[in-house]
Amino acid sequence: MISEPSVPETRVLAIASHVVYGYVGNKMATFVMQCLGCDVSAINTVNYSNHTAYKQVKGTKTSAEQIHDLYEGLKQSNLNNFDVLLSGYMPNAEDVQEVGRIGRDLKFNATTKPGSFFWVLDPVMGDEGKLYIPEDEVPQYKYLLGEADLILPNQFEAELLSDTQITDLTSLATAIKVLHRTYLVPHVIITSLRLSPENRTISKSASRVSSKNPSSRATPSASSSTSPDRSGARTGPRLGDKLAEGEEAEVDTITIIGSTATSDHTPRLFRIDIPAYPLFFSGTGDMFAALMVARLREAVFAAELQHTASWKSPDDVPAPELPLAKATEKVLASMQAVLAKTVAYCDEEMRLFDAKEAREGYGTGEEAGEERAMRRHLRLTRASEVRVARNITDLVSPEHVERFRARAVDVEGVSRPAGEPKLNELGVVNLGIGGLRHGAVNVIGGKQRG
Repeated sequence: MISEPSVPETRVLAIASHVVYGYVGNKMATFVMQCLGCDVSAINTVNYSNHTAYKQVKGTKTSAEQIHDLYEGLKQSNLNNFDVLLSGYMPNAEDVQEVGRIGRDLKFNATTKPGSFFWVLDPVMGDEGKLYIPEDEVPQYKYLLGEADLILPNQFEAELLSDTQITDLTSLATAIKVLHRTYLVPHVIITSLRLSPENRTISKSASRVSSKNPSSRATPSASSSTSPDRSGARTGPRLGDKLAEGEEAEVDTITIIGSTATSDHTPRLFRIDIPAYPLFFSGTGDMFAALMVARLREAVFAAELQHTASWKSPDDVPAPELPLAKATEKVLASMQAVLAKTVAYCDEEMRLFDAKEAREGYGTGEEAGEERAMRRHLRLTRASEVRVARNITDLVSPEHVERFRARAVDVEGVSRPAGEPKLNELGVVNLGIGGLRHGAVNVIGGKQRG
């Protein structure tokens, strides 16, 4: 007998990219959320044949006008009663503005019912110091921050949004304080950090698995291109190179840092460290966001906060006991199980592929070598597609959640002025909310209040 899903009834509007082949963007998010019992409606910001890690792609982008028309069609039939908005990759500034209008409309509809609407914003902008998107999108994302309830930036995106370079836990805490206090974001999760034993950040290009076998390198990150024609395939961290048989890998981990603000916008920081698999995956960020929608909803109902604005816990709840922390534990348990099985599948597929290539041979010379390299790249990229469809049980009922327990982060020396509202010459604070010409302001009355 099939048991009832543990996730409460949840109607989600998901606005993100779509691919015909593979699991990224809405293709990933819709499937994952439906597996957990959510009723998902999707608006696709691009329609591509595949994600850009394949190095070749066909398809089209969705205009802001088309996004507007699709949402208006939902409204005219009274089909816009969503509990959650999950927004991901948007290819241009106009699309960001349109999604902002949709988010504000949904939020306005829920004004009289605190907690009845929640916006999860995944600000897909770039990684490893490079933008996926046109530069004029970045300020548009900043305008949306004051509307969102939970944001899911990676380290680079958190730096862009907070105007804070993250070099260690102290600067990271400062960045999160800015997001809480300046933009009034209730919940923040920075989804991928590499930290040294001294808790200093290290670049992803420097954090790798050592390998002497150049033919076993992982697929290059799609984020290496600064082209605005991104698939929105939130590709997660670059996980390094595959090991040759018998080699030992350096210990490599990814750290996730989350926070729910207190009533005075003080961060409550928690962290979870997970192993980094020696393979590049596409779509892990979309998987994280989708699982988070369902698991946070579940945790919020368990804590009886579903009627509380932005699902914020009372100030006396410690960081590891926050619904955000509890949800993250389950999310990571599911992801680690699915990714481990993806790695095992990929290893076997590439073993068979390499054996076939060695038997058949395809000529010699530079041109033949380039063809072999391209064939191997395409096969490796296909073999490393995240295998969610074959591992639904790990999504619905993750095991070993205890391995991913959140722990509190106590950081000394966080900059006190971080995130303090600043007055302009008129005694006004710009909260960064709204569009280019319609930002919200907060009048302080001539004196700055902290």
